Amino acid sequence: MVFVWALQPRPVALAAALIMAFGVLGAVPRASAQSQTLAPIVVKAQEGTSLTAPTRQEAKTQIQQTPGAVELVPDTVWRDTQAATIKDILDYTPGVFVQPKWGEDSRLSIRGSGLSRYYHMRGIALYQDGAPLNNADGSTDFQWIDPTAYRYTEVFKGANALRYGAGTLGGAINFVTPTGHDASPFQGRVDLGSFGWRRTQLSSGFAGETVDGFITGSWQRQDGFRDHSGGNSLRVSGNIGWRLSDKLETRFYVTGVRIRQELPGSVTREQALNDPRQAAAINEKNDWQRNIDGGRIANRTVLVAGDTTYEFGGWLAQSHLRHPIYQYIDNDYTDYGLYSRLVNTTPLAGHDNRLTLGLTWSAGKVNAGNYENVGGNRGTKLSKTDDRSNNITLYGENAFDIVPGVSLIAGAQYLHAERKRSDLFNGTKPATRSGEKSYDFFNPKLGVLWQVSPKWQVYGNVSRSAEPPTFGDMSFATSNDLDRLKPQRATTFEIGTRGEAGDFGWDASLYHARIKDEYQCLSSMFSICDKTTNLDRTIHQGLELGMSWTATRGLFAQGPQTDSLQLKGTYTFSDFRFDGDKDWGNNQIPGVPRHYLRAEIVYKHPAGFHLGPNVEWVPQAYYVDNVNSVKTASYVLLGFRAGWEKGPYSFYIDGRNLTNRKYIASASITDRANASSALFEPGMGRAVFAGVQVRY
Repeated sequence: MVFVWALQPRPVALAAALIMAFGVLGAVPRASAQSQTLAPIVVKAQEGTSLTAPTRQEAKTQIQQTPGAVELVPDTVWRDTQAATIKDILDYTPGVFVQPKWGEDSRLSIRGSGLSRYYHMRGIALYQDGAPLNNADGSTDFQWIDPTAYRYTEVFKGANALRYGAGTLGGAINFVTPTGHDASPFQGRVDLGSFGWRRTQLSSGFAGETVDGFITGSWQRQDGFRDHSGGNSLRVSGNIGWRLSDKLETRFYVTGVRIRQELPGSVTREQALNDPRQAAAINEKNDWQRNIDGGRIANRTVLVAGDTTYEFGGWLAQSHLRHPIYQYIDNDYTDYGLYSRLVNTTPLAGHDNRLTLGLTWSAGKVNAGNYENVGGNRGTKLSKTDDRSNNITLYGENAFDIVPGVSLIAGAQYLHAERKRSDLFNGTKPATRSGEKSYDFFNPKLGVLWQVSPKWQVYGNVSRSAEPPTFGDMSFATSNDLDRLKPQRATTFEIGTRGEAGDFGWDASLYHARIKDEYQCLSSMFSICDKTTNLDRTIHQGLELGMSWTATRGLFAQGPQTDSLQLKGTYTFSDFRFDGDKDWGNNQIPGVPRHYLRAEIVYKHPAGFHLGPNVEWVPQAYYVDNVNSVKTASYVLLGFRAGWEKGPYSFYIDGRNLTNRKYIASASITDRANASSALFEPGMGRAVFAGVQVRY
């Protein structure tokens, strides 16, 4: 209970009341139900299913074996919306904060992970079909993500991502694509909208007795809300599976991306709120862009032998980044790795038991070149380095049923990480930028999961997390610079509950993380995130609430099929503070609102149409500097969406920011800001999008 006392009284009282209320709602309808053990994870090949790609229901059963905050987000959440960015996928996931910037780029944070990182996100492990999307140093680009290509998304917050061996503060997100078993032979959609936005997407799947396959491609283009924010993208992904027997299956995955994106840049607070469509002058003058060409292949093989399921896989990704900003960055990335995992469900001493063991090796190299930016073109070479990462992760977790319905889960992760830079050219000073550094972490976890009834769970856990720096964080200028940056470590306590009771569903978690040497990336004029430092001690704590409720049925349509009014909402409270810092005292850590609310009401009719309003509300502005002197601005965004689906055809219309509110969508941070600090990205004005889809 240490973490409860550390929280402020009001959030704790609210959390306790809500968790107790959810518990009562979950218990009353099933007061006579016996406590049950968790449904075992049974992997077997049935007709129309896949060993390597679980269905949504199978994935939900698996993810809810976790004694902590996790979410499974089906594609029905974002399918009938514009669905262009990761924000559209995760907007109704409590504890996840996504800030759009331009194009498909965003700032993503879970429980304050990588909060200050403005580019190449870190602190969260991204996966596609169980294989890493991150570069080997832990950074990644959102441009690989295609919302039209996924069947569902799994979100593991914090150390709850141990299932994949991840041990960062933020956790992990796994994007899962369809297979030939759950894809239509033909599917296509066309979307159009404000600010020149348009997209075309096509997919196809097939399934035979032993072989199935799926392929999808999307082309997208936008002029952009702001000046100098146009871009276009082409993404293709697919997989082919081969079932060698009822117990053995292998699947190969391919992904390709081509991104061309202009960058409008950051402006001052006054400019963002008074003239949101303007771009930063230097961005237009030097034609700042972010252009990516990349490809990725991966394999996943599953073998079932009695009570043990073995999984093996590997991946190889290559990409080329051409990125004219304050300099012209020209980088070639190559990342690769192998992983293995086993799950054994043999009972132990007469009790249900589930043992998971895993080993992952990942490595990568970056051929990084910096040149003068001459109007968006590559000029004189300034520097060139060869950066190499190497990581070995060993992890294990055991879930033991102490009594039926109550599981004790113990786990641990060991990570060895290496970062090495070789200076190949430095045109401005002697070659002093070579060096290497290694890191070793041991992260234990202990949790309890109580299956109160078949549809109601209570959980709690305590865990350690740690992460080494990325190359974007590190400085190799001198040995002192290399040693200056320490790895970030944290201890997190968490309690929560999730479940369903009739027409009401809930998800509530309360966490408290004590962090040492938290990474903070500071920005200055024309140099976003130009220096990463360690904070001393910080506290991240908060409340994550999600609910869904079918409030009423049979309003206008009675009979076997009735209409309904459905409510859905999420609330995230984030209390992130310095802990007696010598410079910043107990100030708030900048970069995230304390309160974030997302909600919608949808009317659904059995004739196939639905409609309803939605809201995004940030009631309090948040700070953008450590001294807590400059804030963003509070805002309320109103939206409305409607759609119709009948047989193979569907249509939607999605209205956003219908009041045309001027607001700040994203911000970078610094230590001390003032009125001239260019740290802000304006949000998109009033917009309407529409699309049609057909499946056969």
